[in-house]
Amino acid sequence: MAATHTGVRLESVHSSVPEIVASAKLTVETRGEGIVEITREAAQFLTKVHAGDGVLLAYVRHTSASLTIQENADPDVRVDLITALRRLAPEDAGWVHDVEGPDDMPAHVKTMLTGVSLHVPVATGKLALGTWQGIYLIEHRARPHAREVILQFLGSRREE
Repeated sequence: MAATHTGVRLESVHSSVPEIVASAKLTVETRGEGIVEITREAAQFLTKVHAGDGVLLAYVRHTSASLTIQENADPDVRVDLITALRRLAPEDAGWVHDVEGPDDMPAHVKTMLTGVSLHVPVATGKLALGTWQGIYLIEHRARPHAREVILQFLGSRREE
């Protein structure tokens, strides 16, 4: 007999045949250390490729910047996240690798902790994010950079 869990249920199961694989490069100009929301640009990409149901993949092509899904309502969350990352990988921790400056190795550690790729479900052409969720690029270096994010949609085409 299969185990059941009170309050847990699987709903709205459906499937479709992937019809499209679409890709784009998003360039994000950062101002130095901080968090930049890219949810709007990801949604625009889905509109341009006529996305239906599928998945959005996002990948940042750098070792000192990362991607995350986080709260998009209160900007204090982003301030606190940067503070937490600074505490986890401070510049003065005695790093051996410092070729590009004191923020270089801490940036690599922060990227390792937060990750370089995301996948987000897409339903009827819309990101299936939670109410308070947004997609963000995190710049871990002190100086400004131009960061490349590869966006890719795999799924069905939206009926027009």
